[in-house]
Amino acid sequence: MRVRTGGRGAGWWITFGVIAFGGLFLVIGLVMAGRSISFLTSAERADGTVVALDWESGGHSGGYRKSRSDNGPVAHPVVEFTSADGESRSFRESTGSNPPSYEVGERVEVLYRADSPKDAQVEGFVSQWLLPLIFGGVGLLVTGIGTTIAVLSRRRSRAAGAPGF
Repeated sequence: MRVRTGGRGAGWWITFGVIAFGGLFLVIGLVMAGRSISFLTSAERADGTVVALDWESGGHSGGYRKSRSDNGPVAHPVVEFTSADGESRSFRESTGSNPPSYEVGERVEVLYRADSPKDAQVEGFVSQWLLPLIFGGVGLLVTGIGTTIAVLSRRRSRAAGAPGF
């Protein structure tokens, strides 16, 4: 016999928490994807050149890492490009990797906002889509697992004649 101390059981609250957590991650992923799409649709394009690699040690860069156990330095490309107004500009890509994704002297395509050329990034999958895919994927997976558990528990409770959770 189950004893309830009023309201919903602990299982219901845990399942609700898992679904809410997954939903939050899914929303964050969708918002990040929307920002990427907005940036891509309004961005100007320019040819750029990797002029340096800025090595950051300690693995606290927030950039892409090939291995979680690798605490070595990561390289962030420093890119120069000429904006539509004819001014030469440079920026440090926020995404770093080890081994480096780019070599000094490599030509790259740069995306930037015409009204804010300092808001620039190298055109590439990782720069635009890695974080939205991670957040959205984790959110979808966790929400799906929580929803599946809730549905199966509800069916099991109804089959046993209990009111559920």
